[in-house]
Amino acid sequence: MLFSSRESQEFGSFEGWIRMVSPHLKEALDRYHVGEKIKQLRLRRKMGLVELSRHTGLSPALLSKLEHGKLYPTLPTLSRIAMVFSTGLDFFFNDERREHTFALVRKKDRLRFPEAPGLEHAAFDFESLDFLATDRRFNAYLADFRGVPASQLHVHHHSGVEFIYVLRGRLALKIGAEQEILDAGDSLYFDSRFPHGTRASAQNLAAPW
Repeated sequence: MLFSSRESQEFGSFEGWIRMVSPHLKEALDRYHVGEKIKQLRLRRKMGLVELSRHTGLSPALLSKLEHGKLYPTLPTLSRIAMVFSTGLDFFFNDERREHTFALVRKKDRLRFPEAPGLEHAAFDFESLDFLATDRRFNAYLADFRGVPASQLHVHHHSGVEFIYVLRGRLALKIGAEQEILDAGDSLYFDSRFPHGTRASAQNLAAPW
């Protein structure tokens, strides 16, 4: 099996960690069922290993070993996986017998990420507003859209629905064959299974796609 240089180095670090884990520590780690929780998050999003691989930069084979408990992820790797599902690291290590009544996210604690890792022309940057919450029923984001050319807009689709509320400026949204312009104060609910893309719009309503 072939891995990229990045994956090969990471794969090696996993194997090294396993050889150094004592039976007592292995037993302690296994109690958290980290691999099962990764799989739970992936299946909840109806996401395959290949799609998760594209988001994380890890190979499907490596992700499969993590899910089956054959390897233990490093914290940076687990952080990348957590970011894909907009969850915190505490989701993997919390006491499942305890229920969290609320999760407070301070502005200073939020991190900003581009639309997707490695995307040349990202249409927006986003921050997760609820990353400390576990077992969320929905995901909340604050996004800052860029005025990328329509020809470079990244169109995507996924299961579920989306709700957009425009705080300021003007937003150009394409859903399937439909095109909409949203102004500050406008909101839109739509089925995200349809291919869609969003970008900041100029003041001209006739801005071409």
